[in-house]
Amino acid sequence: MDLILDTVTFWGKILRCLLESLIYKIISKKKKNVAGEIVLITGAASGLGRLMAIKFASLGAILVLWDINEEGNIETCRLAKEKGDVKAFAYKCDCTNRQDIYRVADQVKKEVGDVTILINNAGVVTGKMFLDIPDDMVERTFLLNVLSHFWTCKAFLPSMIKANHGHLVCISSAAGLVGVSGLSDYCASKFAALGFAESLFLELNLVKKTKIKTTIICPYFLKTGMFEGCTTKYPLLLPLLDPEDVAQTILNAILEEQLYVIIPKIITFTLFLKQILSTEMTIALAEYLGVHTCMASFKGRNKADEVQTETEREHL
Repeated sequence: MDLILDTVTFWGKILRCLLESLIYKIISKKKKNVAGEIVLITGAASGLGRLMAIKFASLGAILVLWDINEEGNIETCRLAKEKGDVKAFAYKCDCTNRQDIYRVADQVKKEVGDVTILINNAGVVTGKMFLDIPDDMVERTFLLNVLSHFWTCKAFLPSMIKANHGHLVCISSAAGLVGVSGLSDYCASKFAALGFAESLFLELNLVKKTKIKTTIICPYFLKTGMFEGCTTKYPLLLPLLDPEDVAQTILNAILEEQLYVIIPKIITFTLFLKQILSTEMTIALAEYLGVHTCMASFKGRNKADEVQTETEREHL
């Protein structure tokens, strides 16, 4: 009897979701108001983090900007304040250091208030073949790309749960959905970040904290210099993305409380093919799209042995 009841309930929910999705394709979903919300963005000193900060500033949000690059972070703060009567606070924070995250988080709570929108954007990439990656670089990749998400959420989620109000945003990657040659540590960290965000979303729903929203962003290459030298084989199929457009897409996704955002949409189709094709056909598809060779001419912005922050270079 429970099986029949649960099955009917399940399909009822599926039908309702499909109808809602159809309606929102015809009528734009109402966007939430973020004026007065305290928005914390990690990796805010430049690139995508800076663009998002400026866009949130124009909507009247209170900004909390974190980056280890103090000079760039202060500049982002200045640019945000140019949008009008905007409250913006810049903090130097090493997001590879758990204790530093907790220390600065306590400072933010005292000086600004409880964060209501948390955007985990900071990250690093080495861009080397697996056996060429120094061990310390692997550790740094996971400390920043994954573990920092744990510590920021532990710092700010309790107040969101208490108020049953908030929004967690994970900037993952298309490389968090599909493995890419030359990005083994980066891909693994982005897979992990996505898995963490998805699991936390399910936990919050389990405890009926449905007013705390989750958004997971998976963009392809951005034209910001982060992956300088990296190529896309067929720009018409998989174009390098304009960072301004991606920042606007992320903002819209947060305002519309979307859960998953994959940019561009064609990646969703390739993921479907990945599940149904044989191993040989999957490899052929990867070769056709240039996944095996996209990092072959990778140069990066700094010296070969330097790791760059994700806000200073382009996303994958």
